[in-house]
Amino acid sequence: MSRSVNGLSGAGEWHVLEKMLPDFCGKRVLDLGCGYGWHCRYAIEHGAIACTGIDTSEKMLKQAHRQNASFWTEYRCMAIEDFEFEPETYDVVISSLAFHYIESFGDLYTRIYRSLTPGGAFVFSIEHPVYTASGSQQWITDENGKKLHWPVDRYFDEGKRDAIFLGQHVTKYHRTLTTVINGVIAAGFTLTGLAEPEPEKALLETVPGMIDETRRPAMLIVSAIKNR
Repeated sequence: MSRSVNGLSGAGEWHVLEKMLPDFCGKRVLDLGCGYGWHCRYAIEHGAIACTGIDTSEKMLKQAHRQNASFWTEYRCMAIEDFEFEPETYDVVISSLAFHYIESFGDLYTRIYRSLTPGGAFVFSIEHPVYTASGSQQWITDENGKKLHWPVDRYFDEGKRDAIFLGQHVTKYHRTLTTVINGVIAAGFTLTGLAEPEPEKALLETVPGMIDETRRPAMLIVSAIKNR
């Protein structure tokens, strides 16, 4: 994938997500589902004094240590559900494309809220509910393989979806836009931003297949702050 090879500059949504991130200067940061650690590196390079990245993939974390290690960054191999969200420990919590893999989603926002200091920032991206609804995450094509349209079905039927990602079967969890946003509000956050990003224009010409990402929303980005 472009984002795996080129880091943040290869992520189609980065040009939007970067603008929604808070000032990291002097902040303690938690990255939930940190993958290769690109966002941890960005936070440290922009003034964060400490960053904790957690992920379930040992292979991804090995790559994070090779490419994006720093004295101020700690990587832990564990599930988001198993992480201890100690009260008022972080000034910023971020997550990129991880929450749609979590089944026990009900109290996650509340635990994140508790772990933030007053006025702390919470920014996350997930696969868009339009993208996850049908489950298969495959284009409808004609007999010649031409992509005709993206199926949207079972939208209000929340829960487990069996999808195909990079040729592999994976389990994801679909939630409506209402559930995603109202969950943030119910936890006590104040919403500060909402985006359905189209890919960076420069990537449309350089990344094969990226042009198709302009035909339907693939991602949703949300930013919020903890009320003082």
